[in-house]
Amino acid sequence: MSQLNGEQTRRLIATRDRAYVPYSHHPVGALIEADDGSLYLGCNVEVAHYKGLCAEASAIAAMITAGHRTIRAAYVLGPGDHLCTPCGDCRQRLREFATPETRIHVLNANGVALKHYRMEDLLPDSFGPENLNDCT
Repeated sequence: MSQLNGEQTRRLIATRDRAYVPYSHHPVGALIEADDGSLYLGCNVEVAHYKGLCAEASAIAAMITAGHRTIRAAYVLGPGDHLCTPCGDCRQRLREFATPETRIHVLNANGVALKHYRMEDLLPDSFGPENLNDCT
């Protein structure tokens, strides 16, 4: 799936609109497609001590809870017409479950694709699970 269909876009926008963002007022929705095509939605959840949960982390947690471990694609939808790319923490989270074929799609508030990334574009020369195998 390289682009979302109408129903998937509506679900992603509705998820973004349910974000709990009383501090930043910057709602974000994310949709993760697992390697088998299963879809997982998430939104950001802020808390008073400013250590909330990003939309991507929320969607990845749903994917992991369902028993999947590989991301085929990720879609991130912010509140405006500007790029709302994953933060540094979420780039590392995505990297943990990505493959070289994983694509990250950044969408505007209406679900129109603004930019597409490979994981290497978002987090070049990244550190991943395979780096830990050399430590033993």
